Amino acid sequence: MDLKDMRQFLAVAEERNFTRAAERLHMAQPPLSRQIKALEEEMGAPLFLRTPAGVELTEAGQTLLDEVPNLLRMAQRATERTRRAAQGLTGQLDVGLFGSGVLDVIPRLLAHFHQQRPQVRIVLHNLTKAEQLQALRERRISVGFNRLVPPEPDLAVETVLREPLVVAMLASHRLAGRKVIGVADLDGEPMILYPNVPLHGLAQEVAEAFRQEGAALAVEQEVEDVVTAVALVASGFGLTITTRSASSLRLPGVVFVPFRSRSLRDLELSCLYRRADPSPVLRMFLEVVHEHARLARQGVRPV
Repeated sequence: MDLKDMRQFLAVAEERNFTRAAERLHMAQPPLSRQIKALEEEMGAPLFLRTPAGVELTEAGQTLLDEVPNLLRMAQRATERTRRAAQGLTGQLDVGLFGSGVLDVIPRLLAHFHQQRPQVRIVLHNLTKAEQLQALRERRISVGFNRLVPPEPDLAVETVLREPLVVAMLASHRLAGRKVIGVADLDGEPMILYPNVPLHGLAQEVAEAFRQEGAALAVEQEVEDVVTAVALVASGFGLTITTRSASSLRLPGVVFVPFRSRSLRDLELSCLYRRADPSPVLRMFLEVVHEHARLARQGVRPV
């Protein structure tokens, strides 16, 4: 018994007449009679009693009538849910996060997507760069966000925006009143570097900038994330170079001063995903990411 059989049976059961049921279904009466006869043979029991005035339901027919409307509603719900999933309106988006992007840019992206697709469940995973790459390949996440990501043959790495760098320091520090700080100004200053991870990251970029510009890099602490780095700045351990997003961390006594370097440029935030991933949810999310990137290139604060 398929959905067409259910609808034809329901029409006859409600109309109590083959002719009226056929008109309701926009079909001829003889084919409808044959379909109902075939359905009765499939069920192994008569469903209708034929009378001069039309038809009446048998006990077996009444039993089937009690079930068919529910089955049709379930089929309609299944069809609608399938259609919405295919359109990226439902499902789950697993997102890998790490670094200063979680402080400003990424939450706004996710909030914008959630407003457009409120029935999509967003699950966040705190993962390092190496862990994100592995999780993408193992299909444990759909998309990741990170910085300084090397080219990957099986993964797309798209720039969302480029952020200027700043130096976080105590407001009482001798450099806190500067409009801009260069590498030479940090010569010998106690520095807090992050992330201290196996893959190339901001710490290595800072070290290379100091080397190229002939300044002494005095590493006071190496940590894994920007929040810890800025917290150590607030505790007086030293200074840290980070992205402008980190300035949203309002720790008492910490100020952020623009940083300039000949070799260390604005730092990109990249979106990572599997090139061959057919997920409609991912496709819809990437539309939000691409629009955000387009506005960022125009100097407009997106979402």
